[in-house]
Amino acid sequence: MAVEVVAEEQLSELPLLVHDSIVSPLRDLKDIQLQTKLDFIVASNPKWARLVGDKKLCIGLVDMRDPFKVKYAHLNGSHMMYAASLPKIAVLLAAEDALEKGELIENDEIRSDMRLMIAKSNNQATTRMIDRVGFDKIEEVMTDPKYAFYDEEFGGGLWVGKRYAQAGERHGDPLKNISHGASATQVCRYYYLLAFGKLINYERSKEMLAYLGNPELHHKFVNTMDKVAPRAKVFRKSGSWRNYHSDSALVWGPNGRRYILVALAEDSEGENLMRNLMLEVDRKLNE
Repeated sequence: MAVEVVAEEQLSELPLLVHDSIVSPLRDLKDIQLQTKLDFIVASNPKWARLVGDKKLCIGLVDMRDPFKVKYAHLNGSHMMYAASLPKIAVLLAAEDALEKGELIENDEIRSDMRLMIAKSNNQATTRMIDRVGFDKIEEVMTDPKYAFYDEEFGGGLWVGKRYAQAGERHGDPLKNISHGASATQVCRYYYLLAFGKLINYERSKEMLAYLGNPELHHKFVNTMDKVAPRAKVFRKSGSWRNYHSDSALVWGPNGRRYILVALAEDSEGENLMRNLMLEVDRKLNE
């Protein structure tokens, strides 16, 4: 297969427009050198190493500096954890799928709730979106073989089985009975496919990126990127509840700063962990 050659300026905007044959399964793109870098970052911090060993820290890293030679590394990538608000990206995809199929009619109220759900992680807006699409629809999209964002053979993944409110039914996932769950690998796959315009279609992927872009909560990963790469575009969704902290970001900036980082942690100092992890990963990738 011929290798596509694309000018740098054509890589400045997402999603990239590429043929389906360019996009390989992310699990097939594991890279020894990138894995060594990730292993070194974690091993250099005894606490992080301990959390990884206890499966209380899961990390996924996708190097997209060359989008046609993508590299992937992970630690506990298939381990599903409670992820608080991060799985709201599953609601976003299910809603966009419903809009595309005419099962949901787009209007200003829905657009507002989608933005509030993602950019501000507003629980009330998310609950309204869940009520509109329904749990069956969310599960249908997450388990659709086209995406397989929840796959029992790979430890589960993205799952939303409860409204982001006190009232309402609870539907835990089949493997771990988690109400709002994610795994680092599945979230990495979500952003990876989104970057190539492969979630639903190119236009819907572009719309989802617009909701994920310009985050209005400047903590965790975004706090670090504000300092080290303020010109970079960051598409992100995070989550926090008690000792559970998660963050996910697709970073797309100048000078080849293009990567996906996902982390899920169970630790009381998860906020600082996320900030420092992003700092170390960004530094290591740009050495």
